[in-house]
Amino acid sequence: MADHHIGLIVPSSNLTMETELPRMLNARESIAPGDRFVFHTSRMRMKHVTPDQLRTMNAQTERAALELADARPDVVATACLVAIMAQGPGHHCVAEADISSALRAEGSRAPVVSSAGALLSGVEVVGARRVAIITPYMKELTAKVVDYIEDAGIEVVDALSLEVPDNLAVARLDPADLREHWRRLNLGRADALVLSACVQMPSLASIQPVEDEAGLPVLSAATSTAFRILTELGLPPVVPGAGSLLGGQVSRTAGSGAGTTAGRSSGGTGPVHLGTGR
Repeated sequence: MADHHIGLIVPSSNLTMETELPRMLNARESIAPGDRFVFHTSRMRMKHVTPDQLRTMNAQTERAALELADARPDVVATACLVAIMAQGPGHHCVAEADISSALRAEGSRAPVVSSAGALLSGVEVVGARRVAIITPYMKELTAKVVDYIEDAGIEVVDALSLEVPDNLAVARLDPADLREHWRRLNLGRADALVLSACVQMPSLASIQPVEDEAGLPVLSAATSTAFRILTELGLPPVVPGAGSLLGGQVSRTAGSGAGTTAGRSSGGTGPVHLGTGR
């Protein structure tokens, strides 16, 4: 029996990462009972998903990393996708390097995973070059996420923004609603669907049902982070009922190709589409 210690850096208002990730890894124990997972969390203050609060939260990253270093985790995951993507393309590399540096300064050699970088690699692992996404963010932040993903060479063929700025309200969204939200997307050219491009918006309960109905790989920021954590631990990235990314049969060779920058549509209230008309 082996215990694997996982350090998490999360926003102070995050409820979902500490729910969905343990749920996935506990489910994995049913098929690999020799591996157990222990979680240690450090929090950074943030209540509303706005550019100013995201920047303020990011300034707390080193402090959070130093606190986790004392627990000597086996891997550290920083879990606020939009806080990283809002800083501009490629910033997950900077964020991961900064956390690694803070850990190394305290004698910790734990590898570092970001939910932003994990989502990009998750899309790559399922072999997708074109995706549709759902986010809980306001239109401005969803546009930044779209730009970030496209800068990585992945075309976003459609996006749906639910426009929920309060981070606690995001955590209270019913994941079952995603089983209807995805139908609003144009998936005609999509290779995969990102059901939640946010680790705070619950989606795990809908990942497998939507994948079964949509007929294409369905993943989320949380399932992608679980995949990366397991990979960094040297464990098979398999979790039952969490979509094909964690199904143990996905291709490890990603498609390549540069994404294009799309026009955005605006206006209206409630869920808002970005990047339609492709």
